Amino acid sequence: MSNPEIANSVRTGAFDTNFHDMGEGAPVLFIHGSGPGVSAWANWRLVLPELAKTRRVIAPDMAGFGFTERVHGAAYTMDLWVRQALDLLDALDIERTDLVGNSFGGALSLALAIRAPHRVRRLVLMGSVGVPFEITPGLDAVWGYTPSFDNMRRIMDVFAHDRALVTDELAQLRYEASIRPGFQDSFAAMFPAPRQRWVDAMASPEAAIRALPHETLLIHGREDQVIPLATSLTLAQWIARSQLHVFGQCGHWTQIEHSARFVRLVRDFLAEDL
Repeated sequence: MSNPEIANSVRTGAFDTNFHDMGEGAPVLFIHGSGPGVSAWANWRLVLPELAKTRRVIAPDMAGFGFTERVHGAAYTMDLWVRQALDLLDALDIERTDLVGNSFGGALSLALAIRAPHRVRRLVLMGSVGVPFEITPGLDAVWGYTPSFDNMRRIMDVFAHDRALVTDELAQLRYEASIRPGFQDSFAAMFPAPRQRWVDAMASPEAAIRALPHETLLIHGREDQVIPLATSLTLAQWIARSQLHVFGQCGHWTQIEHSARFVRLVRDFLAEDL
């Protein structure tokens, strides 16, 4: 049986990027979060097909994650990830795109919009990193993951507010994803302890965030145990043209726990001024 996480491949700098490319219309680039065994498809599988009904949706596996080629000795930095995203847009001949970033992907989306503002039309930041905050026990556990079914099950309980979503079957699938060849090696290399420094490294300067000209939609789960709601409150204060939507009874998996509402919210926001 074919793996739905593996889609298209294109050269980005020194390596090949695995990416999903669905639908037609104005482009939207989706950037996933940084959980163990994560891939673009694992993050966005519920929302890509829906949003692809009206837009061209593109979702890459960022370097070190998923099925993008791993480069031996690569330094996983914001510079590398921003360059990869821009190389992908160039390879697909996309001059300007809407940008949707989840968690770690939110920090990357912020950095990309700051460094190449002309390449971004509108921003959606969901449970976003990218401003200073004290690392949560939840994020420390996620980044400190060592492979076992029990550890994956515990982490998934942290991600979701609705425990009914976290079945043993899903935890087993994600555990198996985390132990694919090369996956844990690159993941462990990204966020070694002490992990507060990686939160700090992903933060963009306040002045640069305040200078962003883009219309921005901020989305957060009120019960998020991984990235505190305070990060989105800060972004809402700093980004002049921003709006904030908080989902109650929702953890860090907004796009999974409230997928239909997430799709409507994002689709309506991105449809403005097209």
